[in-house]
Amino acid sequence: MRPHPFQVSLLGFEIAYQRPERRFAYLDLHCAQLMLEQLDADDHWLTGPLEKPFGRGINLQIDVAAVAPLLERLERHRWPLFQACEEVWYRADAVEVGLRQFLVQDPDGYLLRLAQKLGERPVALPAR
Repeated sequence: MRPHPFQVSLLGFEIAYQRPERRFAYLDLHCAQLMLEQLDADDHWLTGPLEKPFGRGINLQIDVAAVAPLLERLERHRWPLFQACEEVWYRADAVEVGLRQFLVQDPDGYLLRLAQKLGERPVALPAR
């Protein structure tokens, strides 16, 4: 099994190892790992019928050092973004965590959120 060029060529994952006889590959991108295995009708881990797009209702966040090179590669290959790149700040207790992020669907329909960390800042208190 060879991982789809999307993960390796466009997102920059490296093949850590694979088991072709099981149609399995373990991918790594700066400590973010994906395990890919082609569907097998006899798989005991299936919890229900599989229909595309897979992964409906979830998004997988993958932290990267910089989103710009990924965006350039995706644009060069004319791969559509699900959501354009944006800077967002999410509250996490007493701080806000900043991300530069975009969303893209992989060939199977999984929604991937590629995120570059921007740091933390104090939570802005509402005006009184």
